[in-house]
Amino acid sequence: MTKKKRNILIASLTALVLLAGTAVWAVRSVLSPAFELNETAYVFIRPSTTEPDLLTQIQETAHLRSLAGWRLLRMFVSFQPRTGRYAVEPDDNMLTLLRRLRNGQQTPVRLTLPSVRRMHRLAGFLSQRLMLDSAEVAEAFADEQFAARYGYSTATLPALFIPNTYEIFWNTSLDAFMQRMQRENAAFWNTKGREAAAKELGMSHEEVVTLASIVDEETTNDGEKPRVAGVYLNRLRMHIPLQADPTVKFATGDDSLRRITGQHLRMQSPYNTYLNLGLPPGPIRIPSIAGIDAVLQAEQHQFLYFCAKEDFSGAHNFARSYPEHLANARRYQRALNQRGIR
Repeated sequence: MTKKKRNILIASLTALVLLAGTAVWAVRSVLSPAFELNETAYVFIRPSTTEPDLLTQIQETAHLRSLAGWRLLRMFVSFQPRTGRYAVEPDDNMLTLLRRLRNGQQTPVRLTLPSVRRMHRLAGFLSQRLMLDSAEVAEAFADEQFAARYGYSTATLPALFIPNTYEIFWNTSLDAFMQRMQRENAAFWNTKGREAAAKELGMSHEEVVTLASIVDEETTNDGEKPRVAGVYLNRLRMHIPLQADPTVKFATGDDSLRRITGQHLRMQSPYNTYLNLGLPPGPIRIPSIAGIDAVLQAEQHQFLYFCAKEDFSGAHNFARSYPEHLANARRYQRALNQRGIR
């Protein structure tokens, strides 16, 4: 073999080795696990998110080992960021992730609605978990036209939300979210005989939920809630004011209030059930499912009054007569005074 041929052969072999090495590097960059993760991480793409923003987020959140695989793929694959919440798994390679992002294969959020007292708090909660702006949501919740679009007033709107856990995409719009809540609300009332129970009470869904919100504020003891609900249903049937302290507290706007005084009871408000007969205009919180079911399955009894027990256990003393109730109330007031609760 001549020297020239030998040089050509050596050059060719070298080129092949380099090409093979490059191919191995390319395959590893694209198909090997690309992240230093022990558990699933998530990246979030907003309308304003650019590709460089996304790559920075992937590097910081998913601990990307190298951008080489992404850059190599991007030479052959087009990509436009699509809004959403995307999972990055510990064993993902760059090809898998790019396909997921490119195809909009989101991982839904498990959203457990809270039993909050004020709708602006629900707005804040949603903005922390979905691609929603808290100020815009709070403004919508306070808009009568917006509430009417879904069959409610701003006062009754809390009755739409059932505090269950839902799987929902992070980039869901507010309208889509509300429509989903309508479907979930209808499904809730159409199960476990709730619709029939409400009709038997002669109450609308909103009225049941409004009473349930009061029951929830009165006691956190689920076992006691049907008895508390029975007291209020007795008072409604007898056209006696509910005289529910939580409604007065709601009217003040001060959720930190620990003691209701005579000054509070004289407050002019449609939510003051000491001054107004019947239920308040709407729920004073998003009640629990236990609270709703307690109204629908209320205990039948002759109690008309109840008062927190003086041992601060969270339980209540129930009474059939006003003198009996006054005796219970005096014990509780003494306990408040002894603890300096004002």
